[in-house]
Amino acid sequence: MAEHNDFGAAGEQMARDYLAKEGYTILETNWRHLSHEVDIIAKKGDILAFVEVKTRNSRFLGEPEIFVSRTQQKAYITVADAYVTKNNRTEEVRFDIVSIVLNSKEQSINHIEGAFSTIR
Repeated sequence: MAEHNDFGAAGEQMARDYLAKEGYTILETNWRHLSHEVDIIAKKGDILAFVEVKTRNSRFLGEPEIFVSRTQQKAYITVADAYVTKNNRTEEVRFDIVSIVLNSKEQSINHIEGAFSTIR
């Protein structure tokens, strides 16, 4: 596996651990629909969260969450619709970002609930 894939996988594991600690139940990881993928689908109470994980090794170019493009947001909305339909889910859907900076001096996690929505 390429080094950047290992780095991304480490970030996704940190995000899963963080969400579980915060009371979320992880329902799916790397769930695919067509050519799109959601990093984590988690449930807490009546919320079904579709979570994009962005891991960077520094903030030199900005916070990791700013790298979630409009195209990725649209893909998440498409996948969420497919997941909810296929699994007959009735919870409120929310789109979150878990932003991670991970290097030898820092390990930080920022969970942004409701980072984007279906209304544009």
